[in-house]
Amino acid sequence: MSDFDLIVVGGGGAGREAATRAQADHGARVAVVEDGLWGGSCANVACKPTKQLVTAAGMLHDLRAVGAELGIRTATVDFSLDALKARKDWLVGTQETWRRRFVDLGFTAVDGRATFEDARTLRVAGGVLTSERILVSTGSRTAVPPVPGIDEIDWIDHVGALELTEVPASLLVLGAGAVGLELGQVFARFGSRVTVVEAASRIAGASDADAAAALHAALEAEGIEIVTDTFLARVASRGDGARAITATLAPRDGSPERVVEADLLLVAAGRSPNVEGLGLERAGVEATRAGIVVDDRMRTSAPGIWAAGDVAAGIQLTPVAAYQAQVAVADMFGADRTADYALVPTSIFTDPELAAVGLTEEQARGRGFDVETATHAAGDILRPYYTLPRDAVAPGLVKLVFERGSRRILGLHTVVRGGGELVQGWALAIARGVTVDDVATAHYAFPTVGEAVHYAAEAALASAPVG
Repeated sequence: MSDFDLIVVGGGGAGREAATRAQADHGARVAVVEDGLWGGSCANVACKPTKQLVTAAGMLHDLRAVGAELGIRTATVDFSLDALKARKDWLVGTQETWRRRFVDLGFTAVDGRATFEDARTLRVAGGVLTSERILVSTGSRTAVPPVPGIDEIDWIDHVGALELTEVPASLLVLGAGAVGLELGQVFARFGSRVTVVEAASRIAGASDADAAAALHAALEAEGIEIVTDTFLARVASRGDGARAITATLAPRDGSPERVVEADLLLVAAGRSPNVEGLGLERAGVEATRAGIVVDDRMRTSAPGIWAAGDVAAGIQLTPVAAYQAQVAVADMFGADRTADYALVPTSIFTDPELAAVGLTEEQARGRGFDVETATHAAGDILRPYYTLPRDAVAPGLVKLVFERGSRRILGLHTVVRGGGELVQGWALAIARGVTVDDVATAHYAFPTVGEAVHYAAEAALASAPVG
């Protein structure tokens, strides 16, 4: 039996951050248990490697679309997904390297599945670990929707997409959230004919409606078919290829079904928390379909046990996972800190990126604010045109949501290249009560994408009531 100051179950982003903070800030002796991917999903099979594909697809698109106009003379622009996969594998690194990082940081790295014996005891690979503090950070996996026939076909998710070495001629994407939209555009730019199917009424359902509409238009302009308000009713193998399928799409309004054929189905319809096999019931930890139930200090229903990251019911984002780990460790060792999710910057890494921070227009109205908005089109700033063909109009927008009386900004929503970078600092600005008038009268750099925020604020200033 080995006793530790903290046992972390899960060696992903949340687990690594918790172990680091506990050791560095409190001198804790920490054990980290992992039965899958050291480093977690984000580092190995999600955020980090998928953005390598996004970047490659963007470069390929630009070279083909405007390279000649920029004086870049190439007879042809060839592409090899196999070569890109090799680059992605190099970027991710090996599991041996990832595990060694935990050991080099001074943690006890334990391979195996952890199962609660009780609220203080975990059994791992035939051994027993004990602690007065346990953090569960086992992450999540692709949620498989109950579509008839899906168990009989060879579909892929983002993990499988990263292992492809040949571009499918056609791709059906189930789900128009971040994963589906990013990978849908990636493979469209690689040469696939892409159809995205979404049961909701619009793509990027958590985003501002105007921003989502702008991204929808941009993706369709590239030739991606987006079908909303439609269910994937059933799927079947097409019989002429290992992964080729026939899919039946059923509109929500009851109109006639449509049959679509594709060489591959990409499932991107959400995430499921990894709670199975942990023995949470033996420790008295409450969990729902959304994940482990936690409070604003990341405490579970069992004293001495915390949860953070995708396994905890709530926002599933890598920076949020690290943030939650910090909150949990602070609470474990007696500090007074609670989680606040009011201003979490987000980005869908399509091109243009749909990035935001703060309230959407709909959310602001729903909370009782007297709301005004101001929008500036991306096509009315200079910066995008450096990488666009002469006859193109830059897609996207920048939108400010603000309170009428106080003029305080409540939310910023962007559909522009580099939108994720643009919104970062605005979380702090909005938290400090910045107004549209402050922004309209401030200096800005030119030519930039960010100047669109200034112009939107100027429009709000021009429409402000006199007196």
